[in-house]
Order: sequence, then structure tokens, then C-alpha cells
Amino acid sequence: MSHRLADHGRLIDRSKRIGFSFNGAPLAGHPGDTLASALLANARMMVGRSFKYHRARGVVASGAEEPNALMNMGQGATFEPNQRATTTELFDGLTARSQNHWPSLDFDIGAINTHLSRFLPAGFYYKMFMYPRAFWKHVYEPFIRQSAGLGQAPRERDCDTYEHFYAFTDVLVIGGGIAGLLAAHAAAQSGAKVLVLEQTAFWGGRSPVDGGTVDGVPVEQAIEKIVGELEEMDNVTLRTRCMGAGVYDHGYVLGYERLTDHLPVAEGPRHRLWRIRAAQVITATGAIERPLSFAGNDVPGVMLASAMRDYAVNYGVAAGRRIVIATNNDDAYRTALCLKKAGLDVVRVLDARSIGGGALMEEARAEGIRIDCGRAIAKVTGGKRVRKVKICAQDGIGGALEDIDCDAVAMSGGWSPVVHLWSHCGGKLVWDEDQAHFRPDPERPPTGPDGAGFVTAAGAANGILSLDGALKDATAAGRAAAKAAGFKPRRTAAPTGDSVAEAPLEPVWLMPRAAQVSLRSKSWLDFQNDVKVSDVQLAAREGFESVEHTKRYTTLGMATDQGKLSNINGLAILSDALGQPIPATGTTTFRPPYTPISMGAIAGEARGEVFQPLRKTPMHDWHAAHGADWEPVGHWRRPYAFLRDGERVHDAVEREVKNTRQALGLLDASTLGKLLVKGPDAGRFLDMLYTNMMSTLKPGHCRYGLMCSENGFLIDDGVVARINEDTFLCHTTTGGADRIHGMMEEWLQTEWWDWQVYVANLTEQFAQVAVVGPNARKVLEKLGGMDVSAKTLPFMGWADGRIGGFDCRVYRISFSGELSFEIAVPASQGLAFWTALIAAGEEFGVMPYGTEALHIMRAEKGFIMIGDETDGTVIPQDLGLDWAISRKKDDYLGKRAQQRPHMTDPGRWKLVGLETLDGSVLPDGAYAVAPGRNANGQRNTQGRVTSTYHSPTLGRGIAMGLALKGPERMGEVLEFAGTDGKTTSARIVDPVFYDKDGEKQNV
Repeated sequence: MSHRLADHGRLIDRSKRIGFSFNGAPLAGHPGDTLASALLANARMMVGRSFKYHRARGVVASGAEEPNALMNMGQGATFEPNQRATTTELFDGLTARSQNHWPSLDFDIGAINTHLSRFLPAGFYYKMFMYPRAFWKHVYEPFIRQSAGLGQAPRERDCDTYEHFYAFTDVLVIGGGIAGLLAAHAAAQSGAKVLVLEQTAFWGGRSPVDGGTVDGVPVEQAIEKIVGELEEMDNVTLRTRCMGAGVYDHGYVLGYERLTDHLPVAEGPRHRLWRIRAAQVITATGAIERPLSFAGNDVPGVMLASAMRDYAVNYGVAAGRRIVIATNNDDAYRTALCLKKAGLDVVRVLDARSIGGGALMEEARAEGIRIDCGRAIAKVTGGKRVRKVKICAQDGIGGALEDIDCDAVAMSGGWSPVVHLWSHCGGKLVWDEDQAHFRPDPERPPTGPDGAGFVTAAGAANGILSLDGALKDATAAGRAAAKAAGFKPRRTAAPTGDSVAEAPLEPVWLMPRAAQVSLRSKSWLDFQNDVKVSDVQLAAREGFESVEHTKRYTTLGMATDQGKLSNINGLAILSDALGQPIPATGTTTFRPPYTPISMGAIAGEARGEVFQPLRKTPMHDWHAAHGADWEPVGHWRRPYAFLRDGERVHDAVEREVKNTRQALGLLDASTLGKLLVKGPDAGRFLDMLYTNMMSTLKPGHCRYGLMCSENGFLIDDGVVARINEDTFLCHTTTGGADRIHGMMEEWLQTEWWDWQVYVANLTEQFAQVAVVGPNARKVLEKLGGMDVSAKTLPFMGWADGRIGGFDCRVYRISFSGELSFEIAVPASQGLAFWTALIAAGEEFGVMPYGTEALHIMRAEKGFIMIGDETDGTVIPQDLGLDWAISRKKDDYLGKRAQQRPHMTDPGRWKLVGLETLDGSVLPDGAYAVAPGRNANGQRNTQGRVTSTYHSPTLGRGIAMGLALKGPERMGEVLEFAGTDGKTTSARIVDPVFYDKDGEKQNV
């Protein structure tokens, strides 16, 4: 039986039919349908089973608030669970299956839980699965794992692609209803850059369904006019099928765009995650109709009144032919009139208010619709769809009055503004007693670092439910946002709306008001999580007085629902049970995203080979062509060594070290972090970040610096070059560049937000080559272009110039202990400069070397390496770096932490050199054993190896390590235990093994 209505369906194209399948059955719909409207049109009322009791469930809503119609969509590589049928646009070939049942939707073994409900009340799992403890692993855990979740996890690799998109705008409007469009229009007229996001495929929201006029024309025509004007504005961007997922601090907003979900064949990315920075945000997200709580309100065919007229007006679909409407407000009469005009039988309107409603009620009565005031639904009967309704007095006196045959029930409990986005970043709410809902508190908006609000609610999202009021509120919100963003808004009259005035609603949280226990235990609050009125009342009796505790005890408003339909009703029931007003109970915490977003959108392009982006230096391909053996360093791939034909890695490393010490080596140092720190307070800022003084550094010079966390532990090191009075370039470790950049920004934004400092990560803007060895100066002089003599460019100095025709910056620094120049050129010239050095250095014995040779040479010199000599518990003083700690500064990050007793304890492990007695190489990470055993029965330790290598220069094993009071124990022999149970003897020596006086690097 078809449920299509003639002459209805403004969003569908009746001239075309498209095929789809549900649970394997072939069905048909029209372009413009949602999966939910198409299922209803095909008389598929039951669309799934509930989570806990496996009760038959049907479509309740028409939008993102839908709790029941969650589907397994697609097959194979396109499979995705838990997709809402109400927001899934129908396309030819769509495949959907219902969830949470076995063996079939119509016959589900799990439905036995309905008959066991008295043994499975709220919180039963906290009690049942505790004892006996022996049952947990083999009985309880497998049962819980099998029962948990709704959909099925995909088994095949996702075949679709996803992307991230960065956007910057002056005003972001979330919501494309009449309020959002007007707010965007008012803001855009000021010249501000405006971005509008609408989660559905069409503009206007509920206005075209609800009716009314704007400046004398039908609201649908007014929407078309506003959209047309916005499309003509160069400073406006409009996006449909794009949801505002979350609002965060500093005007950061996530948008979730479904690009190809509505197409049979996807071309390009499926979803796009927008990462938006906005000066001002307007949330025009509308309001959600609340259900009513009465026995059997979850039977398929019971639906929100607004959803029922949505399906009729937008899709030409009737949820039933004989409909009973239950309400506590006038809006439901719009549904009654809509259905009546569509030729359906509105059997009865049950208005819980004793005196009924206003003009809309009278209009319905004039159309011949029977209206019973002071009446309520006592119970809906039916299994897989509505069959009958028992009605009674709302006050509960006198019991059930009469039975009514019907096949659908429309319920309306009032409207709740969608405040989720407002609340995500700290916006507070206020209880509106007249309309019985929480709305945004304009006195306590989300605020930025300057204390000013950056989010404004507009229209129904602001608690303004009348058309005329929403138009004026939205216009004012748009102007205010533009002004706050630094623009001058135009002063034009706001449009005037005309809609029927409504009588006040009467808060109704339970039907009937004094329902007996048996009815309360069948009245549902949270359809998705199977939470009943009686569950919340039980939680209150058991002492869960906090709304957050009740939420977790009962699962009310959890998972994908996020309390959209259940929150206010649940709060009201809890408040009543506790004998306190609703504002005293408060609300639960709204967390992003507003509705679920795909894991693919979160990951973006990070999948497969680029799950972690691979960063390559400009010389990467040259290295690959010349035998590079790659090593992962952070996101980079660096040559560990350059292998020649038939050569082992060990032999290549030894060759590279010897050649660099004796002739000329080239190292690709492009991966080192290069952070530009600029501004009048740059020196002051760096003095706080580094342990030593940076503000006294003179332009043209470099200084080695250490960075510590606020807990005093060493986290990074590198050379800082002062470019001019206000500009510094900070070099960091390869793996530390992004981390240190993030740390700098965090301190600037949270602690020193008023300092005039700008930080930019220039790591990938420059290629950097270390020219190292006795012949380093010779090859640069051969290329020519600038004076690199020791007198002109001394150690720890830098200079700009040209070498071999390349613009460059030359740093006279060394990490190898040899004569060394680190030369930075624009990344676009990196490969050409490298090949020029290779060609010019041929007569000087040039040879590239990799990271292992670099590490060996730095260990020979006793230079520390972050990550080797540090492990998150080491402070600079442990490494003999007291000389790099300024005693002139009052403060720096970690200073006070380093003065704590355990940091100044003379018994700390300190840096030493280690030399095996037999010349062998110590095992990496080996511990030096000490007499006795600890409380765990393990041997005591007195040190550990941090770096260990075979030194080609010295012809023996060398190591660095931390030892108890190490510098005081020179010459002592320690025993190091290996994983094979053998021990190796090593003597404590000076950590500098090569050229202790630095003569070779200062030549």
C-alpha cells in the first residue's frame, strides 16, 4: 500500500522514479526523497530495533534528531553503519539494512528482552556483572561485547576519499533557515566576508512547511529572493549539505560537508571537513520539537507532529490514514490542518491544556476536526505499528475514557532551541519558564581571549519561536556580528513576518500527569537508548541526584542522540522526582560533534601510505638515486647511510665518518626545525623559553640554547641566530619543530597573550646543507661569491650572501666537531645547490653522509642528543650543561621546578663517557648494576647507557650514559647487564672523546 499523497511533495520530482533496496527488498522512490520518506511512502513503518530491549521502532523525526532509523548503508567497500534514514538522500541503487536484530527485523530473538524488562532496569549492569568475579572473563565480558553497539563494523577497506579544507571568514552563519539567511544578508551588506552552512540540501529550514508571509509574500518566495541576493554577493559563500559540527575557542569551528553521499557514483572526495576560523559566529540552528511521554510512545507510527507535516508537505507522504494528535501547544494544530487538507482523517486532537489553544485551534475546529481539551493518551497499543489509542484525562483522574482506532499518532510537547553549538565553547543557558525550554543566555555568551563574546544565537535557536520575532532577531544578530568583526552594518528596516499568534503552552512531562507505575514503565524518554520515565525516577531514588550521574546511570541522552529529543523531558522527570525546579537540576554537557561525523572525514587524506604524511627534503630523490638507506625521523625520511654496491650499512657508516673527518662530507640538514620569532617582545619571549639569555645576542651571531618544560625537564635544544633587533631564527631538532612551534603558540595565546610576538614555522621553506670537514672552506671558496674566512665569519657567526650564484645564509656552527658551515638556500634551489656542491667537491673528496655518521661524530665530541640523553626525566644540570643556564634571568620555563629538592639532589644520575675495557660496544640502553636488590626483587641500578657506537675515528666502542654521581667517579669501572644475561665492564671517562679543545672546529 502506497502512502503517497496526491498534489503534495514540494521537494520531490514525481516525474522520475528511482530504485533502492531495504533489507534486500526492492523498493522505489522519487528524486528528492530521503530514505525515511521513501520507506514511509512504501508503508515500511518498522525500520529497526531498539538497543536494549529490541523493541520495534519506527521513524520519529524528519531530521538530524532522529533516534530510531539508523541504517547499515552500502555494501562491501562502501559499507557504513548507523546512518540516519532521515538525513540520507535517496539515490538510484541505494542499499540499506536495518540494525540490531537477529535473524530478521520482523522476527528478532532479542525481543525477548522486552518481556524481561522488569529484571533489566536502569543500572542493572552495574549490579549484575559484579559478582561472582570469576564469571567476568568467560561469561559477562563476551556477553557485553556481543550486545554492545548498534551497527556492524565495516569489514572491507573504505574505497572513498576524504579531504580537509581550511577557511577564514569574518562572519560564519550556521543554519540556512529563514533566520540564518537573514542574519547572513544583514552581515554581508556591511562588506564582511560571510560563510553560511546548511546541513540539508535545501534552504529555508522549517519556514516553508510552517507557512506565513514575509513582507506580504509567502515565506517560500521570500527565501528564494534572499538566497538569490546572497548568491550575487562576492563576499558570501553558501554551502548546503554542510553541518556545523562543533564550535571551539578562538572562533575555531568544524564544518562537515557531505559532498557525494547523494550520488549513485561518487566522483571526488565523499566528505570534506571544514576547519574554519571566524571572527564572529552566528548559530541559527533552529529548534527541535519535543516528544511527549506516554505509554507506548515508541510504537512505530508514533511521530513528532512537526515531522508528520514535514513528510506530508516536503515529500507527499502520509505516516497514516487515521491520525490522533496529542499536544500541549498550538503548533500541533498546524499539523492537524495540514493533514486534513491533504485528505487524511484527523480522528482527534488531544490537547492537554484544560482550556485549549488559540486561533489555530479554532481554525482546526472550523475544519471539522474534533478537539478534546484536558485529555491525554493513556496508552498506544500495537506491535509493529499503531493500532489503537486509549485516551484519558490529563490529570489522571477517572482512568481510561475511551479507545480510538488509528494507525498513526502525532505528538508535540513544545520546542527546544538547538543550543548545542552555543554550549560547546562555554555559552551558558537560561530557563525560559513561559516556553518551558533552555535558551542561550545573552549575558553569558562564549567569549574569546579578550573577554568579548564571539558567538550569537539567532531566531528559534535563540528561543524566538514566532516568525516576526525571528526575522527581527536574525537581522539584529547579523548586524551585531558584522560590527563586532570590524565592519559598519547598514541600517535598513528588518523584514516583517506575519503568522498566527499562538496561545501559551502548558508544560507536560508525562501523560497522564498522575500515571500509574505500569504506565510510567512503558513511557519512553530516550528512544535510542531505551530509557523510560521509570528509569530516571529509579535513579533519583537510588541517590543519583546530579544530572550527569543520572545520565550515566541510565544512559539518557548518550551516544549519537546527544539528548536532542530526550534531554529536557528527562531533566523535568528528574527534577520532579527530586522535588526541585528544572533550572536547579541543570543540563548535561553538550559535546561536539552535534551529530556524528565519519571517521574518514576526521582522517582526511591520512590513509594508506600517507596515513602519516611523509615529508621529503628537496634532495630526497637524489638521495634515493645514490643508495640512501632510509631512517624515519618524525614525519621525515632521512638517509641513515649511503650504500655503495655490495656494501653493508655498517661499512658505509664507517666510511662516511672517516671521510668527513679526513676530507669533506655533506649532510642534508633541511629537516631541522626553523622557527622565525619576530616582534618587539621577541627577545623577552625567548628569554622565557630558553634556559640561557637570548635577548643579549647580537645580530649576526648564534647561540646554543636549551628548552625545558614547566616541570624543568629538557625537551629540545638548538642554535638560535639573531637576524635583527626584532627577529630571531630558532633551530630545533627534526622531531621537535612542530611540537616546539605549538608550544610557543600555546604560551603566547594562554600566558603572554599581550606580548607582541609573531611565530612562523619556516622549516620547509629552506633547504639546509652542512658542509663539513677539513676541506669545507676550500669547496666554498672554489664556488666563490662570499668571504667565509675565519676572520670574516667566525665560529658561531652567520652571514647572508651568494655562493656559486645561489642566495644563501651561512651559519658557522658544528655538530660534528669539524670545520663546518650550515648553509640555507630557498627550498626551490636546494637540489641545485646540493648538486653544485657535489660537483665542486669532487677534487676535495666530497661524500654525502647520513644520520648514523652524524650521531657517531657528535658522540665522539660528547654532544647530547634530545631523545637519547633525555627521556622526559632529565634536566640540563644532569648533562653538565650548567653553563647554558643563565644566572642573570629571574625566570624561564622550568627554573622553579629545577629548584625542587629532588632536582637538586646530589644523588642524581649525571652524564659521563663510558669506555669498555675490551674496546667492545656497550648494548644500547643497558643498565649499570649495583649491589643489592630493590623491593621488587630486581637488581639495583646505578646508571644506564644513553648513546653507544663503534667509533671509526678511535677504533673502539664509545658510549655516553647517566651514572650516579658520575662526574665524581672518573676512572671507576661499572658492570653493565645485557639482555642476554652477560655483563660488560666499562670505565667512567670524560664524555668528550675527540678534540676536547675544539681546535678542529675552530680552524
